[in-house]
Parts: sequence; C-alpha cells; structure tokens
Amino acid sequence: MSPPPPPRCAVSLPLAPTNATATSTGSGGGGGKKAQPHPTAAQVRRLCKQGQLDRARRLLLDALPRPPPTLLCNAVLIAYVARALPDQALRLYALLNHAARPAPRSDHYTYSCALTACARARRLRLGKSVHAHLLRRARALPDTAVLRNSLLNLYASCARRRGVDVVRRLFDAMPKRNAVSWNTLFGWYVKTGRPQEALELFARMMEDGVRPTPVSFVNVFPAAAGSDDPSWSFALFGLLLKHGVEYVNDLFVVSSAIAMFSELGDVQSAWRVFDHTAKKNTEVWNTMITGYVQNGKFAEAMDLFIQLLGSKEVPLDVVTFLSALTAASQSQDGRLGQQLHGYLIKGMHGTLPVILGNALVVMYSRCGNVQTAFELFDRLPEKDVVSWNTMVTAFVQNDFDLEGLLLVYQMRKSGFAADSVTLTAVLSAASNTGDLQIGKQAHGYLIRHGTEDEGLESYLIDMYAKSGRIEIAQRVFDGYVIRDEVTWNAMIAGYTQSGQPEQAILAFRAMLEAGLEPTSVTLASVLPACDPLGGGICAGKQIHCFAVRRCLDSNVFVGTALVDMYSKCGEISTAGYVFASMTEKSTVSYTTMISGLGQHGFGERAVSLFYSMQEKGLKPDAVTFLAVISACNYSGLVDEGLALYRSMEACGVAPTPQHHCAVVDLLAKAGRVDEAYEFVEGLGEEGNFVSIWGSLLASCKAQSKQELANLVTERLLRVEKKYGHAGYRVLLSHIFAAESNWSSADSLRKEMRLRKVAGSSWIKVQDAALQNYPKNDHVYSMLHGVDYGRDEII
Repeated sequence: MSPPPPPRCAVSLPLAPTNATATSTGSGGGGGKKAQPHPTAAQVRRLCKQGQLDRARRLLLDALPRPPPTLLCNAVLIAYVARALPDQALRLYALLNHAARPAPRSDHYTYSCALTACARARRLRLGKSVHAHLLRRARALPDTAVLRNSLLNLYASCARRRGVDVVRRLFDAMPKRNAVSWNTLFGWYVKTGRPQEALELFARMMEDGVRPTPVSFVNVFPAAAGSDDPSWSFALFGLLLKHGVEYVNDLFVVSSAIAMFSELGDVQSAWRVFDHTAKKNTEVWNTMITGYVQNGKFAEAMDLFIQLLGSKEVPLDVVTFLSALTAASQSQDGRLGQQLHGYLIKGMHGTLPVILGNALVVMYSRCGNVQTAFELFDRLPEKDVVSWNTMVTAFVQNDFDLEGLLLVYQMRKSGFAADSVTLTAVLSAASNTGDLQIGKQAHGYLIRHGTEDEGLESYLIDMYAKSGRIEIAQRVFDGYVIRDEVTWNAMIAGYTQSGQPEQAILAFRAMLEAGLEPTSVTLASVLPACDPLGGGICAGKQIHCFAVRRCLDSNVFVGTALVDMYSKCGEISTAGYVFASMTEKSTVSYTTMISGLGQHGFGERAVSLFYSMQEKGLKPDAVTFLAVISACNYSGLVDEGLALYRSMEACGVAPTPQHHCAVVDLLAKAGRVDEAYEFVEGLGEEGNFVSIWGSLLASCKAQSKQELANLVTERLLRVEKKYGHAGYRVLLSHIFAAESNWSSADSLRKEMRLRKVAGSSWIKVQDAALQNYPKNDHVYSMLHGVDYGRDEII
C-alpha cells in the first residue's frame, strides 16, 4: 500500500547572492575596488547549470586561486543539494573547510547549504557540528530567516522526540517566522504523532496573519487525518478552496487532500477531490487507487486502475502496480492477480523490481496458491530480506510450518540475517507445531542479537504456552517491566489454552488493576475460561457486563465468544439472545451458535439457522458442516444430516474424515448400521482411516451386530497394519472376548504387550511432512538436506 506523495521540502534552498554582493565577500580582499571575475568562474557557473557538477567541483578546487570565491563555492553547493546529492555537497563542504588552504570564508548561504545537506542525508551528528561552528561565529553572521529555517529543518528531519523538544525550542527562539518556519513545525508535530498540536499551531499561524503556502496544506492535511475531530478536514479543505486556483491545482496538495479523506474513511469526499481535478498526474491516480484499497473497496480500485491503464496521457509506475496487486491480494482474487502478473511480464520487458516480485509472492500466497508463490520466489533474480520474510510468512500462514522453518535455514545460509519479522514467523511456526526446541532457538537468537524489544513478547509467550510450558511463558511475562495490552492478552490466552481458567481470570483482573484498558481481543481470550469447569457462569456474566459498559459487546469476536461461553454453561437461551443482538455476524459466529443448539438438542433450529446463514450470503466452511451434521446426529435428524452431507461439494467444501465419522455415527445411532457400512465401503480410499472404521466398529458393538463387526474388524486390522495405529486394539479384544473367541483376544493382547514403538528420526518425520506438500522440484531441491542434528535454524 503506497503512502501519499511526499511533501515538497519545507525549507527553500538559499538563493545565491548577486554578483555585486559576491564580489564584496568573495575572496576576502579589502578596498573598494571592484574585483574582476576570473575567467574560470564563468565556466563553473555554466557547468553547474548544465548539471556537470563534478567538473565544476574540480575547477573550483584546482583552477581557481586560493581561497576560491565564496559565491562560486555556494553555487556548487546549492547545485549539489538541488539535484538531491547531499553526500557530495557535504564532501565538498569538508574539502573547502579542511583541505583548502586558506579556506574560503563561509557566509550564511554556505551554512544553509551544509545544514540542508545534513538534513537530507540524515546526518544529525555532522549537522550538530555545523550548528556548533555557527554558534561560535554567531556575531559575524547575519541572523537571516534562511539560516534559521535550515537549522530548524535539520532537527525536524533528523532528531527524535526525547526529553526536550529541540525543534520547538528553536522555533520559539526565532525572532521572525515566515511560512517556511511554520510548515517545518507542522511536519515535525505530525512526524512525532501530535496531530492535534499541529492543527492548533496552524490556527495560530492564521491568527498571526501569516499566509499559508501550498506546502502548509500538504503538511497539515495528515494532521487532520490523524485527528479525532473529522470536522478539521472539511475546514482545512474549505480554506484551501478559498485561497484560489493556484492552491487547488497544485497536484501535491490534491494528492495530500485525497490521502487525508481516505485515511478518515471518507472515500466519497476523496473521490470528489479527485474527480474535480482537471489535470491529474501519476501520483494523484495512485493516491486515489490506494485510498480505495485502504477502505476495502477493491472493485473500485481495480476499475480506476483499468481506466488508468487505458489512458495514454498518464504513465503507470511501480506504485500503481503495487496498489493493484494489493487489491488483488486483499480481495483474494487469484485470477485478477494472474492477469496482472502476465501484464507485468509482457510490459516490463525485463526483470521485475524486487518490490513487485515480493508483492506477487504475497498475492499468490493470500490466494491460496503457495506452490506458485514459491516457484516465483525461487525464480526472483534478486532477493532482499523482505523477499525471504514474505515467503517464510506465506508458508507459515498457510499451515506449511515445516517448509517455513526450512526456508529460514536456507535464508541464513544465503547470508541474510533474521530480523524481527523472521523471528515472528519462526515463533508462530513453533507455536503451531508445539515445537519447543525451535522456539527456544528463536528465543536465544533474539536475546543474542538484541531484538528483544521489537514487539516479540506476545509471540514468545504464545509459543511457550502452546508448547506446554506455561511456567516459562509466565517467567517471560514477568521479565518485562513494561507490559502493553498485547502482552497481557497473550498471557491470558496462554492460561486459557493451557487449561488453567482460574489463572486466566486472575490475569484479567490483574490487567485491570494495572490500569490497562482491555480490548475486544482481551475479552475474546478470557471468555473461553468461563466454562462450567473454569471460572463459571458468574465470571462470564461479569465480563459480559464489562463488555456492555465499554461498548465492546458489538464486536464480532466478543459476541461469538459470549455465545460460546453461554452455550457451554448451559444457558442456550441467553446464547441465542446474544447471537440475535449481534449487529455483525461471521461464519464463525453462525457455526458457534449452530454447535450450541445441536449440543442442547435443538437440531431443527440448528438446521434452520444453517440455511438462514446461506441466505444472508455467508459461505459455510468445513467446521460449519461438521457442526450442523453433528446437530442432526444429536436430534436424530438422519435424512436432514445426509442431505447436508451431500450438499458439501456443491458449496465448495471437501468432506474430511471427521465428516465421514459424523455420518457413520448418524446412521448407526438410528439403527442403520448396515447402511453405515455400505457408506464407508463406498468411500474407497477416502475411507481408509482408522477413525472411520473404529467409529463403525464401536457402533456395531453398541448395536450387537456381531457378524458385521467381524467384517469391520478384518478391515480395521488391515488399515491399522498399513498405517500403524493401535488405538482400537483394546476395543477389538473386547469384541473377541464377547464372542468367546478367547484365542484371538489373547493373541491380540500379547501382540499389544510385545509390540514396541520403533525408534524414529525427527528428520524423517519432517521429511515425510515435506512430501505432503504439492509436488514441486524447486521446493525439494532448495530445502532438501537440512540436518538439524548439527545445525540450528536460527
């Protein structure tokens, strides 16, 4: 997502003085006689105008007499700064002051150029030394607005807001301020996250009678976007219109205004500004497309992109395609993303910029095509750390945790250092897999490399909690003196997931006592702890009241957690009331309510809610179908359950072994065990799961279908032998004993006693997991051969 176009420099470059002025200060000569210009001086000026600055510098240092005229020194310095070459300007400044003997006399133009170059190169330390030199020569230099604005711009560009606000102190000490001074201060307040102060200063500038420039609006519009009062945006834009056509037609101002309204979510106003702009450049189009993407209006963004694509007047740039790819990614429109990819390949006639390659990897991974994302990543001619992090994150977010960890190992071998984004992905993968060893490696790495304070606390706590080491998670939590709400949320969720509901509720109360305001994530994390075996319905109701007082009960996650809590505590009517009062409902919300109704025996209501969900345009997923089929099972709605199962493929949901088990149980409980057997037989290879045949075997035993149990037993033993699962051998031995088949029961028990779990290699297990990934020679060749016995990922 592209930022709005950068504002123009708030500090005007100092203009070189006239020839008359220059001659009086040029070489430090005395007398009233006018010095004649050296023939080489005209060449220096001409070379500066032509952009041949290195030649101009050589003439200045080698061909002119010593010391070179100050006017010419300033001319070359200004040329370097104006052409965005601050480092070369600073090198020349150093040569003039240290290498040249005698050194030329610096005036306020010289110092202004040096300070502007330091600001643009972000060389605060060097800028401070120039400032110190200025202070030592303060009496000899005129106190001009140009010099003071350059000094103000230096600290506003490079300083951080720590302790004393040096920028504000410099501004307050200025005897006379112009619009450039005010513009610099507006930008400084926006940069340091103080939009309200920036707006108040803008009003004060108007009261002081200083006329704002277009740059004033460019710098203050972001403050209106960050303000809590949206009326500022309309007031500022109205003031802009009042200042006339020159301001309204300034394309930097237009882009900034579009970005302001987009940030506030007022896309309609942003469009009006865009639509009324007579002549638009690429930046204006990009800002409007980005505004649509920011506000989730992906179709409108693509319509605008296609309109721009058909225009021959305005060229497209990298930011344009980046915004379009972001729209395709966010809307998960893989077909559109492929079309954009094809256009880029045909249109760029060469290698894609790295930033677009990374965006394509994100697009394919978000659209569920991880294999294509990896193939594209592997073919990138140039990879930066963002490329590696993008692919690692894509693997982890799509449940290919092992592949993500292997890619981190390869990233380290390729010479790239892991940063906080890499560690976030590694810790997430360790959390998902419950792999404590990998998590410890990541923890050790971040301690050794000093990345502890980069927002990774919650990931560490989550990793240790999901790895079964909640006590280590508690120690990590206790080790941080400053804890934000994210850290508290992770600790509360860790207690809940670790089966310690009382501790979760105590942590929630401690968070309140610490003066932190719980968010919707906090409540969604603590409410699952309020089950009958945990904090109980009383604590759940208290948290519900807290949510109502804080207006958090309308949040979809909090509402879903409340429905789940009341359902588990037996208050299904209250759960229904909470569900009905939710203004926003997701697929998870419907699934939770359907599951609760089914568990309480309201199968018909669960089925009715399922169909109501589809009518509302929400697409059921695999969990939703499992919940509604299970609800039919609880209420004996066999035909309805079978009809729902058969409708899964039409809804684009592939049945899983869990769904097959639910159908077997549904038929068996209705006394239709033979039909259940035929159903499993009809599954073919998809039915070769121990859980499915084990469920059928348990139903045969419950229905006393001895003959059918023998057939199922034979099939179960074959499946168990092939896949090595011994979970149902005890049940088989009980069935043999019930038939008085003591020899078979005895041999089975002996086999259970003698059979040992074979020693297993962790590498082989992970290698097998890699084989489950879609066939891809690139993946295997790139990630093969990692020996974790000798090397660490991090």
